[in-house]
Amino acid sequence: MFMNFRRIRKCQCMQLLTTGLLLCVVMVCWDELDHHMVSHMRSYTYRYLVNSYDFLNSSYALSSSHHNRKDGHYDADGRFGNYPYLINHPGKCGGGGGHGKSLDDVLLLLFVKSSPENFERRQAIRDTWGNENFVWSELGASVRLVFVLGVHPDVGQRSRVQSALLQEDQACGDLIQQNFLDTFHNLTSKLILQFHWGHEYCRQARFLMSADDDIFVHMPNLVKYLLRQSGAKDLWVGHVHRGAPPVRRKDSKYHVPHDLYPWPSYPDYTAGAGYVVSGDVAAKIYHATLLLNSSMYIDDVFMGICAKAMGVSPQEHMYFSGEGKTPYHPCIYYHMITSHGHTTDVHSLWQAATDPTVYTNSGGFFSNLYCTTVKVALLCLPYYQNTYSCMAAFT
Repeated sequence: MFMNFRRIRKCQCMQLLTTGLLLCVVMVCWDELDHHMVSHMRSYTYRYLVNSYDFLNSSYALSSSHHNRKDGHYDADGRFGNYPYLINHPGKCGGGGGHGKSLDDVLLLLFVKSSPENFERRQAIRDTWGNENFVWSELGASVRLVFVLGVHPDVGQRSRVQSALLQEDQACGDLIQQNFLDTFHNLTSKLILQFHWGHEYCRQARFLMSADDDIFVHMPNLVKYLLRQSGAKDLWVGHVHRGAPPVRRKDSKYHVPHDLYPWPSYPDYTAGAGYVVSGDVAAKIYHATLLLNSSMYIDDVFMGICAKAMGVSPQEHMYFSGEGKTPYHPCIYYHMITSHGHTTDVHSLWQAATDPTVYTNSGGFFSNLYCTTVKVALLCLPYYQNTYSCMAAFT
C-alpha cells in the first residue's frame, strides 16, 4: 500500500509539472497562437457567416479627415498620390497620349513594381519573360512592359541612383517614375500609379497585369490563357486570399492597427506578387481610387477594398503562385503562369521552362499519369502551400 501511494504521488507530481510546462508554453507563445488560430477563426467566421463588407463604402469614402501616411501626402480632394512624374512614356501604347491619334492593339499592359536600385532584376526580366519582341515574334501578341517606381528613400544615395535610372531609361525606355519615396508604406501609391497610368495612356489594353520584380511569368502560357479569355468581363485572376485576417502583431511588416482597419477580416483579394485584370475591371479600379481614400498601405488589400466597392470578385487560378517559389520540374512548367521569389535564377528558369521538349514530352496516358504522380509529390506538401495548391496536381 505504501509503494502504491508513493507511485500515485509521483504520478500526480508529473501531471502537475506537465500541466505547468504546457501553461508556460501557451503563455510564452500566446501572441503567435492568437495570430494563427484565434484571429483566423474570427476572420473565417466573419467571411463565411456574416459575409458583409458594406462598411467599406462609408468607411473608405473620401472625407476631409484621413489617417496619416508615412512618406506621402493627400491632395486637396483627399486622394493619396497625384505625384508629379519624374520619368514617363505617354506614347508607350501608341498615340503619344494625344487625342485623335492611332493606338496600338495591346493584349496585355504589364506593370512590374520595382525598387529604384534593382537594376539587375529589371534587366533579367527584359532579357527573358518581359521581352516584348519575343512575345510578338514567337507568340504573335502585343505586350507593353513598364516598370513602376518611386524615388530612392535614402537621401545620401538618391542622386546617384536617380542618375543611373535616367541612363537606364534612356537605353530601355520602359521606366515610369513618380516623385514619392519608394518604401513599403507607399506600395498603394504604386498601385494607384499603375491604374491611373493605364487609364490615361493605355486604355485600349485588353488586360492589365501587376507583378513584383522578383516574380517569374511563363509568358507563353499566360498569353495562351489570355487569348482564350478574349472578350472576358469582370476578370480578376490570381492566387486568392479569402477571409484573411489583419496582422495585429506590432513586430510584423504587415502590421495593421485597429484604428486603420478595425474589422476581423479583409475582403477577398489576390496576392500582390502577380495578378491579371480585364480592361473593364482596370477601369473600375481606377474609378474606385477616385472615390476611396487610400489609407490602407498594403496594396493588395487596398486592391481588394476597391474591387469589393465596385462589385468585382477575384477568381482563383491554380497556377498563379502566392508568396512562395514553385518547384522546378517540367511537369510544373507545362501549366505554370507565375512563380514568386526569383532574383538570381530568372535566366536559367526561363530557358528550362520554355524548352520545347516540355511540350513534346507531355500528352498521352502514361505521360499524364507520370506528371500527376510527380505533381502530387511536389505540391501536396505543407511547405508548398503558398505556391500552387494540391488540387493543381490533378489538372
